[in-house]
Amino acid sequence: MIRFLILAGYSGLMMFLQVTGKLDQFINVHYQYLAVLSTVISLLLALFQLFTWVKEDPGKAEEHKEHQHEQEEHDHADHDHGLKRPYQRMIAYVLLALPIVVGTLFPTVSLSTTIVEAKGFQFPLSKESVGDPQMETQYLQPNTSLYYNKEDYQKQMTELMNKYGNQESLTITDENYLEVMELIYNYPSEFIGRKIHYEGFVFQTQTQDTFVFRFGIIHCVADSGVFGLRVNLPPDAQVANDQWLAVDGVIASEFYAPFKRNLPMVNATSITPIAPPENQYVYRTF
Repeated sequence: MIRFLILAGYSGLMMFLQVTGKLDQFINVHYQYLAVLSTVISLLLALFQLFTWVKEDPGKAEEHKEHQHEQEEHDHADHDHGLKRPYQRMIAYVLLALPIVVGTLFPTVSLSTTIVEAKGFQFPLSKESVGDPQMETQYLQPNTSLYYNKEDYQKQMTELMNKYGNQESLTITDENYLEVMELIYNYPSEFIGRKIHYEGFVFQTQTQDTFVFRFGIIHCVADSGVFGLRVNLPPDAQVANDQWLAVDGVIASEFYAPFKRNLPMVNATSITPIAPPENQYVYRTF
């Protein structure tokens, strides 16, 4: 019965996340088919566990318990085979139920500039992620080289440069946001002087430097980050944190003192306030 409840709970949670759209905040939307597959499989397994529990003969069940008790005594005298002891099974059930508890009791949080302000941002990876291969929180530059060997990564970058390298004007959309940003940071000299149009939310540092960002997910929330470019605003432009803008301008490169290095940036020719998109995340396409 416990197995049925865990499997049914997981299946129900995944259905809820998919119906409400909250699953988009945890994994790359291009992997949603895997979430659907796991939902279907867990539901089938839950139904199988329910069928087994309902059809189980009470007499046989009692006999099974007595046999199990005798087996446990034998294991104690000899050695254990699997999860025979009650406390072992309890630990296993708690671990299996943990995703359901977390997904149910811990609410999803809409990302905003307060997240950036709380953590600050470094380049290319945040300090807290260094040394932890399971958590690579990234800032400014999407870095997919973490998931390829050197040759395969270079091949992918070459293919993307062939796709975007000859475009005099770059229009960045939700679909190509992360791959174009990665190219701009990897090959800034190739893009200097080109026109660019992209959208995002405003983040202003304490020194009044303005960045226009999007929150992005490469594979899942473990490698999510905040990606974008520093923007030189037009004269007399007034913006505020979390304000969404459409930015039109020209790509340049400028020394950024806090990072002690040159960074690609945008000299904006015009900015247009826009409404936040329904889904504020962007995802890497592979």
